[in-house]
Formats: sequence, structure tokens, C-alpha cells
Amino acid sequence: MQIYDYKVVKINADIVDGKVVLESAGPLSIAVKPMIQKINTVFQEEKPISVTDDKIIFSTWIPEIPGPVFNRMIHSQIGFSLLNKRTPDQLSVGVTPRCPNKCIHCGAADMMAPNNEMTVEEIKSTINQALDLGTYLITIDGGEPMVRNDLSEIVGNIDKTKTTVSMFTSGFRLNGERAEALKNAGLNSVKISFDSADPEVHDKFRGRKGAFEGAVGAVKAAKDAGIMTDMYLTISPYNIDNIDDLYQTAADLGMDEMSMTGIIAVGNWKEHEDEVLTRADAKRLEAFHKNKNSVSEGPRVTALPYLMGPDMFGCFAGSRWMHIASTGDALPCPYTPLSFGNIRTAPLSKIWSDIGKHPAYKKQSSVCLMRDPEFRQKYIHTIPKDAVLPYYSGPKQS
Repeated sequence: MQIYDYKVVKINADIVDGKVVLESAGPLSIAVKPMIQKINTVFQEEKPISVTDDKIIFSTWIPEIPGPVFNRMIHSQIGFSLLNKRTPDQLSVGVTPRCPNKCIHCGAADMMAPNNEMTVEEIKSTINQALDLGTYLITIDGGEPMVRNDLSEIVGNIDKTKTTVSMFTSGFRLNGERAEALKNAGLNSVKISFDSADPEVHDKFRGRKGAFEGAVGAVKAAKDAGIMTDMYLTISPYNIDNIDDLYQTAADLGMDEMSMTGIIAVGNWKEHEDEVLTRADAKRLEAFHKNKNSVSEGPRVTALPYLMGPDMFGCFAGSRWMHIASTGDALPCPYTPLSFGNIRTAPLSKIWSDIGKHPAYKKQSSVCLMRDPEFRQKYIHTIPKDAVLPYYSGPKQS
């Protein structure tokens, strides 16, 4: 099936032995071949969530194939591959600082300002500006997004012909009625945080009794409403030995995907720089990713330390990803406490341009910069521990 047709490049997708295979044609097909090969490597090694005669859902992180949003993704990849054009492929938006949890590993703890919540119109304007820049994946974040009673209105305002919409949540207040409302508003997937397959341990991580029960209930409500479900794990030395149990929980709940990210020494974890994942841990997650995706049974797995690491696509922060905190401050990613401006006072296009002028973001990094001691020493350790955003005003420092 033809999935992309733009001037001098055409891209077709075929299903071979249950795997997606992309092929390019046209005058610039040779130029985009390395990019196509890298995507095909992923497609060949991993199982999709589902495949029908006319539709492929590969992952909650990738738009439906074919479709106008997937076309925008390919257009962005071609621009990056051929012209080194920076596009904020993914925009995550913290819609509230409020949260019922007190997570011991919360990465946003330093980036929240009480009583400073963007309005629906501010969020709508920010997302529309991102879509104008080429964004094709919007993730609603917090705090805990579900504390907002106008969440369905926020999701409903987003143009689904240009982007897919996902949401991070601990599962708090995600019942059947709200799941139906979010599905009707156009929510494509929900990433529900789990820390342990043991309810007591999970609740301890979350700092709230009943958090595990709420997460399980949220999975069921989302599935009943037809929203794709992704078990989202923050992997640390404290739960990396339990990922098989967590995967089994995801399988038992009938979830579509299990995504894993590595803990970063930021927020509530900022004093624990010696308690993060090692390179050997990242390779372990890579092996788990490849093993689970090599068989048809069970949820697909997305190990972000592998896919966003030096062996694959590199770090997206500041080059393919931008985060808007609940204060309106724009950061390279949710885990990097450097503000390049506020959406209330500057156009998103200027902010995105300013990020690209910063020495650390002029070129895409092959590794997570927040794991780079030199970067942290130069740009993070100089921030007062009790500082409130904005920490940093853009490319004036070097």
C-alpha cells in the first residue's frame, strides 16, 4: 500500500511474514534510503500491535499506517535526514502541577509551580503552534492530568488530522465515564504508570494507598472505551529485576504495549546520581525489548533507553522533542530543567529556534544529555536547588 507521496519521494508499505517493510521510489529515493533502512530495521525486529488488510498499528508512539499523521511523520524524517531540519516531532504538555501522588522518583517535582496552571486557550494555542512546526505526537502530561475536569475539552481541541494524542496518567480518576469522554474527544492511547506488580510495593513508590488498584481500574476502563493502553515503567535499580513480572501483569490485563524509560537524577531523584541505570542495564532492557518483540504473543515492548540511545535514533530532547511545563515554560524534554522561554510571552517558533542555538542542542546527541556528567556540571549543577522556573533564558549562556 502507498503510505507517502510527496513530490520527489514515494513510500510504499508491504506486510511480509507479518512484518512491515517500507520501500522508497522517486528521484530522491536513494537519498532517503538510509533513513528507510533504519526504520525497516525496527519494523523487522519488532512486532506491531495489530495488522489488518488496510491498517497497521505499530506502536502507541507511532501514527497509524497509512494516514495523514503518518505522512507528517515521514515528511519530518525526510526533512531531518536530508536537510538536518529540526522538527519538534513530539510535544508533551504538562496541563497541571496538581497530583494526588507523592512519587519517590517524580522527575517533575522541581518544575511545578503551585497555582500556575495554563488555561484551555493557552494549551490550545501552544498545541496549534506546535502543529504548525510539524509536530505529529502530542502527549498530555502533568502532574496528574486527570485532576482537570476540562481534560476532554483540551483533547477535543486538538486537530487529529495532524497528530495523534496520548496521555500519561497514574490512573487516578480514570473511570469508565471519563474514558468514554476522552475516547469521544479523540484520545488515541493512554500511558498508565506502574512501578511494581506487587500492589503494596507500587503504592509505596506512589506514596498513595490504592494507587495500584486505581491503575488496574484505569486500564480496564480505557480498554472498554477503545483507547489503546501502554504500561509505562520508570526503570531504576529498584525494579529492573522485576520487569518480567510487570510484563506478565501487562499481558494479563490485555494491554497493547509496555514502554520502559530509565530513571534520571532529577526532581525527587536529583540527589541519587549513583542510583540510575548503567550501560549494562540499558543493554539488558534492549535484550528484553528484542526478545519480547520476537514472538507474537503478549504486548509489544518499547525500551526507550535502547531506541533513543547511541545504537539507534539518539536522544530526542531539543532536536525532536519539546516539553511545555504546567507553568508555560518550554524545556528540551520533561527531565531537563532548562527553560528557553514561556509560551505566555514568546511564540513557540522562536522558543524552538532558541533551543537549536544552544551549544548542547545544535546537533542531536547520541545519548541522553541528562546522563552526561559534563552537561550536568555545566548547565544543571549551577541551578540553585530551590530555584523555580525559568531557570535559564535561552542561548545567552555558552
